Amino acid sequence: MTFAALLLAAVGAPAMVVVNENSVRRDEPPPHGAIGMSTAYRISDAAPEPRNMEFRKRILHVGAAIGLHPIAHDEVYYVLSGTAMVTSDGETRALKAGMAAYLYEGATVGIRQTGQEPLALIISYPVPK
Repeated sequence: MTFAALLLAAVGAPAMVVVNENSVRRDEPPPHGAIGMSTAYRISDAAPEPRNMEFRKRILHVGAAIGLHPIAHDEVYYVLSGTAMVTSDGETRALKAGMAAYLYEGATVGIRQTGQEPLALIISYPVPK
């Protein structure tokens, strides 16, 4: 058992963290290729270590994409608004608001904004150990 796990067992879980997305907002090129521009909301970054998951909101501006990249964990892309094409190991599917893509460890994945409005999505995955 790690020191952090022993400490948590002794004192209980840390207090919850409440995050206003505007406090973690930043404009930046999307990861994995810097294709276009995006607005990132690194929500889980506001939670102190140790934490076990990443939870982020990202808005891909018109024409932007998170480029193809291999993942070493399962990952979920959940679309809040807009439309997209998501790719996993060469298979490409359309997504729209209310749809999610569950992507598996070992796949090469990416997502591209399509249509006339920005793509808003939630991205969640476990923190690498």
